Amino acid sequence: MTQPIILLTGFEPFEQEPLNPSWEAVRALDGWQCEGARVVARQLPCVFGVALQTLDTLLAEFKPVLVLCVGQAGGRSQLSLERVAINVDDARIADNAGRQPIDQPIYGDGPAAYFSTLPIKGMVKAMRAAGAPAEVSQTAGTFVCNHVFYGLMHSLAQHTPAVRGGFMHIPYIPSQAVRHPGQPSLALDTVIDGLRAALQSAMTLQQDVVEGGGQLH
Repeated sequence: MTQPIILLTGFEPFEQEPLNPSWEAVRALDGWQCEGARVVARQLPCVFGVALQTLDTLLAEFKPVLVLCVGQAGGRSQLSLERVAINVDDARIADNAGRQPIDQPIYGDGPAAYFSTLPIKGMVKAMRAAGAPAEVSQTAGTFVCNHVFYGLMHSLAQHTPAVRGGFMHIPYIPSQAVRHPGQPSLALDTVIDGLRAALQSAMTLQQDVVEGGGQLH
């Protein structure tokens, strides 16, 4: 029997940053065994459209049982599990291909928004218990992170509705924050510990639902 896969994605650097902590964190968990599943970590380009093409290819290749996409949000002080993705691309800055859509729908025939299907409150509780500051966030913005979050949920809803997915924003790490005076940061090890706890919680709660026939909260 093929081992279940958890797909974990991070982004390439953008906005002249030398690294992206989302990728640095998720790649540390590549191959990790989590509640009977194996984590596969892959990098997404910080480019509108191309990021979704890459994600769709990964979904088709790995057929994951759970997906968590991760991105950087400079200025935040906690690991932020996003509740909702909206059907809008509205870029304050250009992406890595120079694209800067303004007030454009991600999918013209898509709904206004999708909600995460992950047990976000349970995951936040687990991350805090692991020593990582965490919160539920009500906005994923309108840049490539929200673009990917919305695209992920649209793809899952259309093709594999039983697969749960969502998005997490993470702060700068200290090596970035020194170039942004006054901005908060989290140590990379803390981020990795938080991700590990979040995934364990999501998989445990999902298995409890399967075995108990109940609903995931």
